[in-house]
Amino acid sequence: MKPTSLLLALAAGLFLAPIAQAETLDFSWPQNVGPLNPHLYSPNQMFAQAMVYEGLVKFMPDGTVAPALATGWTVSEDGRTFTFTLREGVKFSDGELFDAAAVEKNFAAVMGNGARHKWLGLMGALASAKATGPMTVEITTKEPYYPLLQELSLIRPVRFLAPGAFPDSGQSADGIKAPIGTGPWVLSESVLGQYDVFTRNEAYWGPKPAFDRVMVKVIADPNTRAIALETGEIDLIYGVEGQITPDTFQRLKDAGYEAGTSAPLETMALALNTGKGPTADLAVRKAINHALNKDAMVAGIFYGTQSRADTLFAPSVPYADIGLAPYRYDPAQAAALLDAAGWTLPEGGTLRMKDGQPLQVDLVYEASDAVMKSVSEVAQADLAAVGIGVTLVGAEETEFYGRQQSGNFAMIFNSTWGNPYDPHAFVSSMRVPSHADYQAQLGLKEKPEIDAAIGAVLVSTDEAERAKTYDYILRTLHEEAVYVPLTYATAIGVAGRDVTGLSFGATSNEIPFDTLKPAP
Repeated sequence: MKPTSLLLALAAGLFLAPIAQAETLDFSWPQNVGPLNPHLYSPNQMFAQAMVYEGLVKFMPDGTVAPALATGWTVSEDGRTFTFTLREGVKFSDGELFDAAAVEKNFAAVMGNGARHKWLGLMGALASAKATGPMTVEITTKEPYYPLLQELSLIRPVRFLAPGAFPDSGQSADGIKAPIGTGPWVLSESVLGQYDVFTRNEAYWGPKPAFDRVMVKVIADPNTRAIALETGEIDLIYGVEGQITPDTFQRLKDAGYEAGTSAPLETMALALNTGKGPTADLAVRKAINHALNKDAMVAGIFYGTQSRADTLFAPSVPYADIGLAPYRYDPAQAAALLDAAGWTLPEGGTLRMKDGQPLQVDLVYEASDAVMKSVSEVAQADLAAVGIGVTLVGAEETEFYGRQQSGNFAMIFNSTWGNPYDPHAFVSSMRVPSHADYQAQLGLKEKPEIDAAIGAVLVSTDEAERAKTYDYILRTLHEEAVYVPLTYATAIGVAGRDVTGLSFGATSNEIPFDTLKPAP
């Protein structure tokens, strides 16, 4: 507008108070959020399930469990019955009342699909969940189950769908009519391959987010995501696994963007298949542990945003600080182990052999994860230096998790899950072929004893006995070199110029949209 026109407009009183416009936070993710069934897994994206659905309790950053949809609970003397008092006045986003009947219906659906949830110890421990009044629910276990509250705080599978959104069969395993929860956000639009839109739940019982909408744009490539932030197409980059490369994170931070990293949340590790191929040999597994230069990875790939991991769980994880001796970076030790086990280098060769079998293994990583790819390439070079050949296999998400479950790998990325899963839920899942752990451990002669110990530790009421049992589980897996712990992973976050209030969630799968605000 020209200055003369501006003066005329002012004189005419045409400049009135600005009309409030909807504030949209533009975010990105490698894929669509999925149907958002609260009781199922992939392709449902966990961060989005946490936006829409809530649990009876919530895991807090200090490691405690706090009230959420339940305001309080009591525990029976025998430790088998928890009675929850529900929060009054809460409604699902479709207007239905959240009450004990809704809780009972959701528990029935989850328990009715128990085979799908066998990885979670809570599912085997539950005896019943029933309404004992309009706003009270009684949950009973077959035996005392010490992680019950932590597992009720998980993003899935025990969160609550509006009764009217269940399919006609009443079983959420058959699909849902719509993703209707009690959380601060409502999924309002999805376009496959392009975006998902969440709108603020104006009837939410808790503090309401500052933004009216969150648009989640589908951007698979990390470099494209960084460019989108710099051009203002998106306002936030956040995540643990490969949302952008660490060097790009450092560049954006140096450029003055609000950026930071969380406290360590989980462990990035490789799982080694003990049941077939060269990795069935303990000497090979130990050699792989000694051959990888983790400090170089931390400096060259992660730019110091993560720290070297020497054990499967960080010492800060409950029951994990048991004094395990790390497998230090020592290529000479790796070579000596292989020589002693009969894996020798032919004269003039670069690949070790034993009884005519080459020491060649595959390393499976998720193709869309730039960080996994970089780590894989460094690992390939480190292992080649001691005579171990590595074939890199970049698999799309479905194939990647399919290989984990089927055991179609020699080495595969397999991070721990962090709070509130570690260690109890993570070790519980080792007993079923839902993740790489079961297949990786299948070749161990101690596998039946490990599984029995896991079952015992989850129902132990004696703290000293529980610690002793965890010691056996974690020490055995470490000494058998089933895993190569690489780094203690952090979430990285970068906020665009139009956003302020970047913070980090209590778990790796929650994105703290609630603290973000439009910049002044």
